[in-house]
Amino acid sequence: MKQTARNIFIVKPSRFGFNSETATTNAFQHQEKSLVNTAHRKALEEFNRFANTLREKEVNVTVFGDTEIPEKPDAVFPNNWITLHENGTAVLYPMQAANRRAERRPEILEALKEIFDLKQCIDLSDHENNNRFLEGTGSVVFDHIHRIAYACLSPRTDLSLFRLLCRKLEYKAVPFHAYGSNGQAVYHTNVMMAIGKKFATVCLDSIADDSERTSVCRQLQKSQRIILDISKSQMCSFAGNMLELENKQGDPLLVLSQTAYDCLNPNQTTLLASCCELVPIAVPTIEAIGGGSVRCMIAEIFLPEKSQ
Repeated sequence: MKQTARNIFIVKPSRFGFNSETATTNAFQHQEKSLVNTAHRKALEEFNRFANTLREKEVNVTVFGDTEIPEKPDAVFPNNWITLHENGTAVLYPMQAANRRAERRPEILEALKEIFDLKQCIDLSDHENNNRFLEGTGSVVFDHIHRIAYACLSPRTDLSLFRLLCRKLEYKAVPFHAYGSNGQAVYHTNVMMAIGKKFATVCLDSIADDSERTSVCRQLQKSQRIILDISKSQMCSFAGNMLELENKQGDPLLVLSQTAYDCLNPNQTTLLASCCELVPIAVPTIEAIGGGSVRCMIAEIFLPEKSQ
């Protein structure tokens, strides 16, 4: 099983802005009055820089444009509605915010089928009707090599759905609870945890329960990864929201935001640089208004490519 993807897709926003429907559960999201009139333009500039940097690093990037109608302020975060697995499976996920559900676009799946061998689709989106949610690799951080899935439970991450997903994919489920400095549940696992081939970044201080913290540490240690423990302050600067990718030559790249990179100390950057090349990209508007960072902007494609 591959831990890192060589192919990804990203979505170019058409109506980026503050999403009031997601703000109640996302403490990373801020309504910046000074950016009200310029948020979309600045986000588009950041997105283009993001896409160009990944291409310069020779990552296989497919860009899909967002549709203007209906308005989808968070379309730039496609990792929440889909995962694409090495065995040819696509999973579609139930989203908490009603205005995010239109992000699940069948035409994107059809376009991917032209290039990749997509054998089956597991559609969990009907669980929205029962107010049960699980938001892709926002909610779930996968250790694909050891077939383990981690999830911090929140209004956006339902325990029973997480266990159902793990049964369907045949992964071991490791659920836990995580909290920010304000005592609010961390809304997505991928803001406090990232797993690469050789390392795992995690905010252990956010896991208040001793037994849950021990369980997470034990699983990470069993996978023989170097554990980089980040502080809650660093978590709030998106230091947990990073993703290891491969370029066309198979070289490991760690994509993270400039905000995240700047908050790491020299020992931490040295440790991460020993595992892969660090690729910091500035996305401050997307982080401030959207409450997500570069990892949230990437949908990994582990599907096998069709033979030509």
